[in-house]
Amino acid sequence: MRNRLAVIGAVIVFVMVIAAIIGPMLVPYGFDEMHTDDRLQAPNSKYWLGTDGFGRDTLSRLLFAARVSLTVSVLATFVAMIIGVLLGAVAGFWGGWIDDGIMRLIDIMLAFPYMVLAIIIVSVIGPGFQNLVWVLGIIRVPQFARITRSSVLSLREAEFVIAARAIGQAPYRILFRHILPNCLTPIIVYASLSAATAITAESGLSFLGLGIQPPMSSWGTMISDGMRYMMRAPWLTTFPGIAISLTVLGYNALGDGLRDALDPFSIK
Repeated sequence: MRNRLAVIGAVIVFVMVIAAIIGPMLVPYGFDEMHTDDRLQAPNSKYWLGTDGFGRDTLSRLLFAARVSLTVSVLATFVAMIIGVLLGAVAGFWGGWIDDGIMRLIDIMLAFPYMVLAIIIVSVIGPGFQNLVWVLGIIRVPQFARITRSSVLSLREAEFVIAARAIGQAPYRILFRHILPNCLTPIIVYASLSAATAITAESGLSFLGLGIQPPMSSWGTMISDGMRYMMRAPWLTTFPGIAISLTVLGYNALGDGLRDALDPFSIK
């Protein structure tokens, strides 16, 4: 609570999540409901954020897109965290050829810019909600694996681990009960930052037509659809752009606050 920026970030994320959950239930129009007589209406009392080229309410689409984009970011971060933490923990704890094999695979993945790697994978398996979650999760696995491996290596020879070995505890029990719980601080912090990256990556892929497909919408698809009306109806790209920027800002500020709060060496 002493970190005001972190509080602001938490509030932004909380508001976005609440808006995504209950917002589509409160708006008077469906996200795909067309009003052909009201195409490209500027923001007014009837359509608070205007309408698009098909007469669809921008506010309704923005709130529905928030649900899609936030869900993709959370699920992708969860996938990346589970796979990356397991790979990093195994590599750091057992070492040897297991460590070498896993980390060389991680190095190969890191050799590609993450958006280029995402485009390549999506081009192979195809776009769509589920595929997008897996793609965005896979491209963030290397970072989680490296963070976890580094933490495990620093704790592998700690006294409490040596004591656990001395009393005959099984290796998997030592790893999952004693070592991994002490590695959670950097993992939790990076998960918050990774969710922000997933938001931008999802928006970028959807903007290119490789992410969320119609009739579903995301902030990226809304910007892509509004590009053709940029001069005539700038609100079609402005509002989803603001939503992306605020959400990424909120996640990053929250991550910085979590880092300070969970750091045992920080000055409180």
